[in-house]
Amino acid sequence: MVTIRIPTTLRTLTGGSSSVEVEGATIGEVLANLDAAHPGFKDRLFDDDGSLRRFVNVFLADDDVRYLDGVDTAVTDGAEISIIPAVAGG
Repeated sequence: MVTIRIPTTLRTLTGGSSSVEVEGATIGEVLANLDAAHPGFKDRLFDDDGSLRRFVNVFLADDDVRYLDGVDTAVTDGAEISIIPAVAGG
């Protein structure tokens, strides 16, 4: 199982839970399983091309998956993934 930390803005999809556990061998599988268990994540995380949206950051431990292998990044049992929406303003 992999633990996914859910940001406050997306907790309505998890019934208010700040973290959930799902299975998966890659970031893509984990996020697909997250959407299967809690529908609505796919539309919020991925664009029409199937790429992570620009304003959504996904971290495996302390590493941004964009600088690893993206959604093909391998994950191991017990890993922690964080979904962090970009913050803008001024």
